[in-house]
Amino acid sequence: MKKILENLFNQQFLTREIAKNILGEISDGKYNPSEISAFLTVFKMRNITVEELTGFRDCLIERCISIDLSEFDAIDLCGTGGDGKDTFNISTLSSFVVAGAGYKVAKHGNYGVSSTCGSSNVLEYLGYQFTSNQDQLKHQLDKSGICVLHAPLFHPAMKQVAPIRKDIGVRTFFNMLGPMVNPSLPKKQLIGVFSLQLLRYFKYIYEQLNISYRIIHSLDGYDEISLTSQTKVISPEKECLLNPDEITKNKISPKDLAGGKDIKESAQIFIDILEGKGSEAQNITVIANAAMAIQCYNNTEDFNESLAVAKESLESKAALKSFKTLLSI
Repeated sequence: MKKILENLFNQQFLTREIAKNILGEISDGKYNPSEISAFLTVFKMRNITVEELTGFRDCLIERCISIDLSEFDAIDLCGTGGDGKDTFNISTLSSFVVAGAGYKVAKHGNYGVSSTCGSSNVLEYLGYQFTSNQDQLKHQLDKSGICVLHAPLFHPAMKQVAPIRKDIGVRTFFNMLGPMVNPSLPKKQLIGVFSLQLLRYFKYIYEQLNISYRIIHSLDGYDEISLTSQTKVISPEKECLLNPDEITKNKISPKDLAGGKDIKESAQIFIDILEGKGSEAQNITVIANAAMAIQCYNNTEDFNESLAVAKESLESKAALKSFKTLLSI
């Protein structure tokens, strides 16, 4: 590792194959926590390259515990996190709205590292028990329309890194990898990213994959459709800007999207929104993200139609029913 670090500190870059091999060696326990911390820190000091990011992805995909959910043709809604905005759990709520609308969702998630409460934190607090049992996950998908793939159960390669990430407490390249390493390898994905540069990286990587996708980034820094500014949207067919006034006439501010100060408060916000007690800003933000996923699923141009479907799922409590069904299984 010493030689690797010296090369990286001298502004050298890793090839795709070397990046894959190094992460493999880290997961095999070849390096100590100090060496791993230094390695992660390098990519806070300089930008990661597409080759490096792809190599790290190759390693995690190769070593993950794969699961075949292809019969459900499920979609994943997953953001990189790491945007520093500490919002409520928008993509997770949007996932239940999509499931409530009748689509299948295989949600990839993890505990929060650089945020107060990640998707796994809130779901675990509310009583969801994570599993890697394929039959159980298929049963959940069949009955509730959604299952949750908790990253630590499927990515043993991350075991060596997880406590170090938690201790560091800031975003690392593992944030970038999250959406790209869903162990079910879904053919449909809504991906939120925290920067325009990463948007371009993901565009390049996802162009090589034969799937339907939407990559989104709000221009004021959110890794989702925040409605606090324009959102850049990239699909296989085109790039466009989504304007907030196309969705809501009322201005939304960052404080409207704030998450809870702890997991208990975050969970209460989560339940309030599903039960119809959310604010107008919270509701429309969740609906907008769910609508983008529904549009991706159907691969259609009519975003207003997808908005109407998502709105009906939340307001009719179909999303809440999906959530309650999942917990009951």
